[in-house]
Amino acid sequence: MPKRHSLDAVIIGAGVVGAACAYYAARSGLSVAVVDRGPVAGGTTGAGEGNLLVSDKEAGPELDLALLSTRLWRELAGELPDTEYEPKGGLVVAPDETTLKALRVFAEGQRAAGVRNTEVPADRLASFEPHLAPGMAGAFHYPQDAQVQPAKAAARLLQAARVPCHLGERVTEILTDSSGAVRGVRTPRRELVTRAVVNAAGTWGGEVARLAGAHLPVLPRRGFVLVTEPLPRIVRHKVYAADYVADVASDSAALQSSGVVEGTPAGPVLIGATRERVGFDRSLSTEALRRLAAQAQALFPVLAEVEVQRVYHGFRPYLPDHLPAIGADPRVPGLHHACGHEGAGIGLAPATGALVAAALTGEPPAMDPTPFRPDRDFPDEAEA
Repeated sequence: MPKRHSLDAVIIGAGVVGAACAYYAARSGLSVAVVDRGPVAGGTTGAGEGNLLVSDKEAGPELDLALLSTRLWRELAGELPDTEYEPKGGLVVAPDETTLKALRVFAEGQRAAGVRNTEVPADRLASFEPHLAPGMAGAFHYPQDAQVQPAKAAARLLQAARVPCHLGERVTEILTDSSGAVRGVRTPRRELVTRAVVNAAGTWGGEVARLAGAHLPVLPRRGFVLVTEPLPRIVRHKVYAADYVADVASDSAALQSSGVVEGTPAGPVLIGATRERVGFDRSLSTEALRRLAAQAQALFPVLAEVEVQRVYHGFRPYLPDHLPAIGADPRVPGLHHACGHEGAGIGLAPATGALVAAALTGEPPAMDPTPFRPDRDFPDEAEA
C-alpha cells in the first residue's frame, strides 16, 4: 500500500481567517489543505460587512494586530483582483460635547500607538459627509479604515494560495499519536495526515478545540445588517456613532445596537450594528431591525425614504476577553488556533495568517503573539 502524503498543515475553516492562514502558510513554502463543513465564506465571513478598522480599537494588542493587518491588506489589494478593496476611511461621530471630549481622549491614545486620526469640527462635517444629520458636536476621521467584499476576499486568498480545499466536509476527529501530538484529521470522506492542524473554525472554534482535547471558550454573538436598494454614493465613509466603540468592548449578553452606516461600490448602503448572545438562534429580531433603522436615520435623515431590500445576520466568534486566540496550543502539540476575532476577523485576517505561518515555520513573528495565547486565563464565561 503506498504511503500517504503528509501535509505540513490542515486548516479547518474556509472563511477569510482560514483563507489568510492558507495564503501565508503556502507562501512560506508549506504544504497545506483546507477543510470546511460548508462553502467558502459560509459562516461569519459571509455575514460580515467587510470592515477593516483601526478606529474602533483602543491602544493595546488588538490595535497592534489591526495596524499590521492594515498594512498587509494594502499589499494584498495590489496582489488579489476583485476584492472591492476600498480605502475610504472612517468617521466616528459625537452627538454632544461630552461624547466628543471622550473621543478626544480615545483618539489620543490611539495616535500614540500609531493610528492616524484627525478631529473634524462641527462646521466641517458637511465637507466629509454632506448628508449627515445637522447638530452633531464633531467627529474624528480615520483615513486608515477600509473595506473589502468579504466573500470575494476569502475566495481570492484561497485561489492565490493554490491549496486543496475540501468543502462540505465536517471534521469529525482530530487524530493524535501515542504522545498526544496531532497526526491528522478525519472527515466522513477522507483522512488527512498532517503534523499540524489550524483551528480557524470561527464560531465553531470551541467545538474544534474539543475534538483535540483542548478548551477554548468561543461563543456566538449574533448581529443583523440591513441592506438598502442601490443608491448614488450618499455615504462616503464608514460612519458610526461613538457608542459603537463601547458596544464592541461590552461583555453584555443583551441586545445592543449602535448606528453604523456605509456605502458600497455596488450601490447599496449597509446598516449595522447589533450584538447579542443568544446561542445559534437564527430567528429574526424585529426589535433589532427597528433599532438599526432608527439609528441609521438619526445619522442620515435622507435614508428615511430609502427601501431596505434585504436583511442578513450571522454569528461573531466571541471570546470573553475580546482578544482572538492565535498560535500554537501548548496543551496539544501540533494544534494551532486562529479564531475568536468576534466582529473584527475580516480586518484582522492577514495579520492572523502571518502569525500562524510564522508559528508553523518557526520564523520570527511580525509582532509579539503572546497576548493571543490560546491557553491564557479567560474571564469566567458565565460572567462575561
